[in-house]
Amino acid sequence: MFVILLKFSANKANASQFMDGHNAWLRDGFEKGVFLLAGTIQPKLGGAIVAYNAKIEQIQEIVKKDPFVSENVVVAEILEITPSKTAAHLSFLMAQ
Repeated sequence: MFVILLKFSANKANASQFMDGHNAWLRDGFEKGVFLLAGTIQPKLGGAIVAYNAKIEQIQEIVKKDPFVSENVVVAEILEITPSKTAAHLSFLMAQ
């Protein structure tokens, strides 16, 4: 399981140019069953994604394809988490 932090860089002003591509990239991650949640890091510092069902190498490749990353709108940080406890409705996360 992974938390992907996408923190705005000095090129934040270019975000609108690449928003459509970034949204398509997010959609693809959800459609492929890798992304579980995406949202904004407050106060509007960037975004965060919870991902699973992939290996670290796959996550790294997926992140590289985000137009925000490739165009240096954000700096990506990938945190790998090994779940040891979950709420019952999230127990599927333990099966990795």
